[in-house]
Amino acid sequence: MKFRTLAALCVCAIAASAQAAADLNGIKSVYVDSFGDRPGASELREKIVSELEKTHRFRLVNNEAEADGVLSGKGEVWIKGYISLNPRERSLSDAQAEWTGYLSIELKDKYGETLWSYLATPHTASESGRLAHDLAKLVVRKLVSAPADGATPAEPAPADIPATALTAAGATFPYPVYAKWFEAFHKRYPQIEIHYDPTGSETGIERLRKGAVDFAGSDIMITPDEYFAGGKPRFLRFPTIMGGVVPVYNLPAMPRDLRFTPAILAGIYLGKIRRWNDAQLRAINPTANLPDQEIQVVHRADGSGTSYVWTDFLSKTSPEWKAAVGNSGTPKWPVGAGAQGNEGVAKLVRETPGSMGYVEYIYAISEHMSYGSVRNSAGRFVSPDLESILASARGSSNRIAEDFQTSITNAAGADAYPIASFSWFVVPAQIGDPGKKRAIKELLEWMLGPGQNQAAALGYVSVAPEVLVREQRTLEKF
Repeated sequence: MKFRTLAALCVCAIAASAQAAADLNGIKSVYVDSFGDRPGASELREKIVSELEKTHRFRLVNNEAEADGVLSGKGEVWIKGYISLNPRERSLSDAQAEWTGYLSIELKDKYGETLWSYLATPHTASESGRLAHDLAKLVVRKLVSAPADGATPAEPAPADIPATALTAAGATFPYPVYAKWFEAFHKRYPQIEIHYDPTGSETGIERLRKGAVDFAGSDIMITPDEYFAGGKPRFLRFPTIMGGVVPVYNLPAMPRDLRFTPAILAGIYLGKIRRWNDAQLRAINPTANLPDQEIQVVHRADGSGTSYVWTDFLSKTSPEWKAAVGNSGTPKWPVGAGAQGNEGVAKLVRETPGSMGYVEYIYAISEHMSYGSVRNSAGRFVSPDLESILASARGSSNRIAEDFQTSITNAAGADAYPIASFSWFVVPAQIGDPGKKRAIKELLEWMLGPGQNQAAALGYVSVAPEVLVREQRTLEKF
């Protein structure tokens, strides 16, 4: 089995924020749980154990009941494709396997509160080296260097909240972490039921306007006219996480990641670049054996925040796209086939050879999809990962308006991934039902507090601490 070298790896890791559920200094003994049953998971667990033993930071125990903390998650290693060592010979017997994988991991205390989480992914497919070993080594390095002070203990769950059912709808962009948050919150508050329908941002906001749901998830920048009535806010917006939208494609014979410029992405979605061996694609991917095959364009069919982020980026970087289409959650697509939700786009791209689409970062990883790097405003081709998404958000806290919204697509910075965005939690400014108001406030306080520690394991970046403080001050008046 062949893996990658340490130098080519990127470990996408965001340290626990000041809202951590408990002080990491209190974790002295650790039990390493299963990482699942996918290929490579057991080897990843073995390597994590081995690397932890070398640090002497924690005492490893063989029983969860004896541990202060439990390290768990899921990991996987798989063959992305084969590279022929002889350009004239295409048989697998003369080809080198290209490996890739990921490790999503969380450290929880004995009460089940997540204290810290990371997601480790390689930037490109592997030719040689020891992927499992290097992923484990770098993850453990990040864990032992994570800040251990300044954290606050988790508050006990209030017992006086009445039984409440909350309904919501909206963005699919944050849905993986929202689903995890709502499940964890329900365990903490069993009397509060949350039903979230990932219908897309525009549908969620429309249902909220009609009073059909209690809150909505949205990735779309909204004009003041849509949020204010008579000089007073109709809704409150809270940024909950940051994530990235990535270009994905289905070229089975192309295991190595491709590069894309904004002009190329705009050209493909305008229908002006129609084949994979187009001269513009070949120019920036000189070593790729691009096929003479038509590009099957896939886009969202529903009103989508992911589409808004995608078209917002294209509008900022392509005057032609801005003039012809613009930024919208429901653009008039010049070409392509539509699919519902991030899951629908991922499924259609997987099933269609020669296709290309765009999905939220975690969908690309979990669905074993090929995704490319994108040229940013500094002229560098940057792959999506937590570090490059975080780089896109640096300085955004100074630009966030009073309603907490700002765009971070095509952000400045050499290391910034250019197709990144906040995702917002939208609630009515006035809630008549006191039970629902209390439940929503508790949910938001938890999401913007201990819940932030769960984001990194699913490929999202926590909101900056100074923004979280401002949001919590707003909640105090809610």
